[in-house]
Amino acid sequence: MSGNTGYTSRVAKVMVSLPDDLLRDVDAEARRRGTTRSGFLRELAEDERRRRQELRIQRMREIQAETPSQGHGGNVAEVIKANRPHY
Repeated sequence: MSGNTGYTSRVAKVMVSLPDDLLRDVDAEARRRGTTRSGFLRELAEDERRRRQELRIQRMREIQAETPSQGHGGNVAEVIKANRPHY
């Protein structure tokens, strides 16, 4: 496993506090995967972001399925045309 010696795009460096036992687990998993600590944590964050996006999409579909599509509640265009001032 080698460290990242350069970045191809802008990245932020952050300091994160973890209990020693969790850090040992993170490092062990990173080694097992053949990546760096940063690479492993980035992968976890990206997976979580993707999972949450998928949950939002799923919930939006459920809401749309539960809500009958009625537009704006009727003949809105006709009401506007009928009440439009004529000059």
